[in-house]
Amino acid sequence: MEQDQAPLVGTAAEHVGYLDEVDLIGASGIRDEPPATPVTLQRVDGWPVIPENPLADRLTVVLLTFNCAHRLPPILDQLLDLGVPVIAVDNASTDDTVAVINARPGIELVTLERNIGAAGRNIGVNRARTPFVAFCDDDGWYESDGLGAAVDLFDRHPRLALVNARILVKQQAYVDPISVEMAASPLPETAGIPGQVLMSFMGGACLVRVSAYQEVGGYDPEFFIGGEEETLAFKLARARWHMRYFPDLVMHHYPSVANAPRLRAFGMRNTLWNAWIHRRFRSAVRYTGFILADTPKNQDWIKGLTLTIRGIPWVFRRRDPLPVDLDDALTVLERRRTRRPLFTLRDPIHAIARRANQNRVAETE
Repeated sequence: MEQDQAPLVGTAAEHVGYLDEVDLIGASGIRDEPPATPVTLQRVDGWPVIPENPLADRLTVVLLTFNCAHRLPPILDQLLDLGVPVIAVDNASTDDTVAVINARPGIELVTLERNIGAAGRNIGVNRARTPFVAFCDDDGWYESDGLGAAVDLFDRHPRLALVNARILVKQQAYVDPISVEMAASPLPETAGIPGQVLMSFMGGACLVRVSAYQEVGGYDPEFFIGGEEETLAFKLARARWHMRYFPDLVMHHYPSVANAPRLRAFGMRNTLWNAWIHRRFRSAVRYTGFILADTPKNQDWIKGLTLTIRGIPWVFRRRDPLPVDLDDALTVLERRRTRRPLFTLRDPIHAIARRANQNRVAETE
């Protein structure tokens, strides 16, 4: 999940675009691509035979890709094995990503002329011909059993817009800390929908109702990537759509750190923009102070603040504070957060990314 942001979920999990170091390293050292695919697809005349699935008329996988050719083949095989339509939207990759996807018949490929970040998912949703879409990034896949359960949940609850998967990380399949926090959501259930109440989600590990997604306009391209989920989540909440954590839906995730260092500043900017577009005044002031204090004081902090300031006129033109009850729910989540020491300088993601790239080079020599 290239956005690598832990959003404000059913608990206060958001961390301004900063992945947990344990989540990136895991128990067996750094590895940012999945192992050789365990899936064996049947083939006829050399071409894979896609298994049939009764969900094929109900659910489409929308895969967002960018410069991921080295880790993509096993992901594609896992997704094809689900037996539902797969639409890949490539954000102007400059490596062999497009060629890797084209080598898998059965995947509908959309290539973009420029990288538009998370808004590429909007294009995939518009191409889908099913009422529900499963979003997937180029570093994970879903277990098939949970997809049917999630679609059944959507059918039973027509105001349910989104369900977030339980995320299992790497070969060890340990539960992602974000999933643990989602499962502990303190927000009360008021609509009789199973699962924990969320105020945001993980962009590459969720299923959405297409009609709800399109009603609120999908992802805003101005946010590019890095915490972009918040604005979509707040728009859904404002329209009184519901979001839930649904642990029966399972996503296997092999976190990539390849592009993570370049996204840090965007994560900080987007968090601050969202605060001033959507939060009530006192909440926006309080949360701005928290973010500026919590974020490591380095070049990313400076760049993030600069990007934030540049967007101030645009942000205030769009300012539309949430209703009091929704802002209060976000405040409940924020109170569960802890802050880094004020003068924290080190961001572990940069060292992790360097080591991951060194390991990849060593493996190819």
